[in-house]
Amino acid sequence: LKKPNKLFSLFSFQNEINEVPFFDIQLPYELALKIFQYLGKTELGRCAQVSAADKDEVLWYRLCQQEGYLLDTSISDHSCWKLALKNCRARERTLKTKWKNRIGAVSQLQYELGKILCDVHSCDGVVIAGYTSGEVRLWDTRTWDYTAPILEPMHGPGDAGPQPHVSFVRINSSLAVAAYEDGTVSVWNLMFGREPIHHYQHNQRIQALALASEGATVATASGFEVKVESPNDRGFWQTTATFEIQKLVNFLNLVPDVTGSPVTVAAAEDIVYLLKAEDPGKILHSVYGQPVTCLDVSAHEAAFGVKTFGWLLNEPNQILLYNLETSQCLKKMGNSIGDFTCVNLQNSPPNMLVTGNKDRRVRVFDLRKSESLCSLYAHQLGVSAVQMDDWKIVSGGEEGLVCVWDQRMGTKLWEMHARHPVRHVWFNSHSLITANIPDEKTPRGASITDDDLTAHRKHRGIIYAYEFSVDQLAVESILPICRSSYDEVTGYNYNIGLAVPYDNI
Repeated sequence: LKKPNKLFSLFSFQNEINEVPFFDIQLPYELALKIFQYLGKTELGRCAQVSAADKDEVLWYRLCQQEGYLLDTSISDHSCWKLALKNCRARERTLKTKWKNRIGAVSQLQYELGKILCDVHSCDGVVIAGYTSGEVRLWDTRTWDYTAPILEPMHGPGDAGPQPHVSFVRINSSLAVAAYEDGTVSVWNLMFGREPIHHYQHNQRIQALALASEGATVATASGFEVKVESPNDRGFWQTTATFEIQKLVNFLNLVPDVTGSPVTVAAAEDIVYLLKAEDPGKILHSVYGQPVTCLDVSAHEAAFGVKTFGWLLNEPNQILLYNLETSQCLKKMGNSIGDFTCVNLQNSPPNMLVTGNKDRRVRVFDLRKSESLCSLYAHQLGVSAVQMDDWKIVSGGEEGLVCVWDQRMGTKLWEMHARHPVRHVWFNSHSLITANIPDEKTPRGASITDDDLTAHRKHRGIIYAYEFSVDQLAVESILPICRSSYDEVTGYNYNIGLAVPYDNI
């Protein structure tokens, strides 16, 4: 092949004369697209340098969609999809560099009058928090405007006294839900304002709350009852299904992407139930004396940790993976002496799963294998929250430590410590939300009979919002404390706010 080819030289001479590329033969447009769709971006770019006919926007648009960029756009939104793909890849590399080197802005989302932080949840950068004062508050970290609205509770005729503590909060793209200590549940529509659109009551304390990732379905567990609420075709909320469970529910999840009646997965001590409206309640898993320690579900599978008898019968704690359609156990993973305390299946990459354990290790599993791909160790106490994507892992521990890991290298990139256990971790490509929630909800100094009506800062708990966006403006990168107005000049015992307002920077 290295020898000169007379035929090739002849064709090259003819191409120079006619100024037509050698392989630019006349093909039907559809057939040409069919051929070139099998090329990657490197090969397609090389062909485009030789023949202008190969610079087709359909091919570059298809490549952009395959790599996960600009999924909600149409082909007419950009005039040059090759340039759009190049810009998306450059932005992704810059964001990864910012994540690894911790380059960005961090803000604290605090609400002093809420007293002690009880629960936190987030969806696409919108954060919901419930407090011991009974108040529920929202923050939208996407706008860098942290003036958080307070969601009003449902007022009754005898609600003059203090509000009960908030037990659980959940949020999705359209709804916010809060469950209170007295068994009441309030549902707000994020588009309609601060007044709740639905309200219902349990007779006992609520043990678990679940909200559908999309749509309008709420599930609650109280005592031995699981109740599912959703609106009907006319928009009126009603009880879709009620299930009687043999034991107290510890974990509750709604299966995402379900058409028709909602499907709920509930873990009650050592039994895992699959609850459908037309079914009285199907037992997915049950082994006497082996309680479930964590639970997460995806569209077709459920993963949960099981605490076994340990060294007594030489059977270690494991993560079990079940198929929700066949109710069959697909995989048993893990070989740990400690209990699995958290698992994230829904937000993990395909065929991947990340777990946290009481033995202070974060483990990543490939669902096609039984052994872990990597085991990460940095926490002093048990791991309480985990999430991963295709290259990084964020974990939170009972000691208050948040760690960011490079999953492929198995190394810790950076960490941040706060006083209370990390109960919530959420991130996307450019932002990170973490919440340190105290276990003690009634510390000394937080009673209404005390002189200080707000809890001391060390008791409250805290929410952190990190932003690594490359599109961030210079003004937005200034910390919120430097962008404060002249409004907040109040002070109180041990929580003194500065009386002199800040200059605008």
